[in-house]
Amino acid sequence: MDSLRTETPREKLEAWLRYFDDLNLGDFYTDRRNMGKRAARQRTEEADAVPAPASKVVSPVIAVAPVPPVLPIVAVASLLDVLDRVEGDTLDRTREDLGDCTRCRLHKERNKIVFGAGNPRAELVFVGEGPGHDEDIQGLPFVGRAGKLLTQMIEAMGLKREDVYICNVVKCRPPENRKPEEDEVATCSPYLFRQLDTIAPKAIVCLGATAAQALLKTTDSISRFRGNWFDYRNTKLMATYHPAYLLRNPAAKSDVWKDLQKVMAHLGLQPRKSR
Repeated sequence: MDSLRTETPREKLEAWLRYFDDLNLGDFYTDRRNMGKRAARQRTEEADAVPAPASKVVSPVIAVAPVPPVLPIVAVASLLDVLDRVEGDTLDRTREDLGDCTRCRLHKERNKIVFGAGNPRAELVFVGEGPGHDEDIQGLPFVGRAGKLLTQMIEAMGLKREDVYICNVVKCRPPENRKPEEDEVATCSPYLFRQLDTIAPKAIVCLGATAAQALLKTTDSISRFRGNWFDYRNTKLMATYHPAYLLRNPAAKSDVWKDLQKVMAHLGLQPRKSR
């Protein structure tokens, strides 16, 4: 039966790296920062070993070859991102693969899976933390009080809800609206990654720390990176405060609007004219 087992992305990557090592390219991936220095030192040693012609007196000055620029080290995580992509994927296929999910404990108390909603070809995707009570009942993302505020934010950008795509990191409501646990995020986030890869938006806005930390793979507080652009799998990502946070802290709305204005500039949008 072992011969029928499908290789995991990490096993595929490890097989490729072993192949590169057989070709004597292992150092290219594991120690690229020192390769230039070693090459320069080798060229210097070879130059010293060449005997000088008898008719000439050679000065004992040693010429040091220029060190080539250091290439960035390729992170294994970025290679795994490529391997994790599903060729020819669609939102319907991702939803079908998710199925009636029981992969983590969140399924025990959920009413409905909240997969996502909106334009499958959207240029802008909003990613939240997880469904709340109203979302769990209706099976749609951001339909409660925070969802109404998100709708106002989208309309202020000159868009409609049906123009964008909205989803969450976890697809089932955490009990009492608690923050999703790390293992729950790890179990559910691959479906989020597939959603984003399929839509391929021009911009992603993470609503709150949980979404930003899941996509950026960080544990930093959102206050450290809110309002800054990041590269995420060939698109631009920005984090801002969650609408639920704004309901508790209305003074932060001005900060969020500044963030959304950057997104609008990136997408070439004009704000809705006030009546």
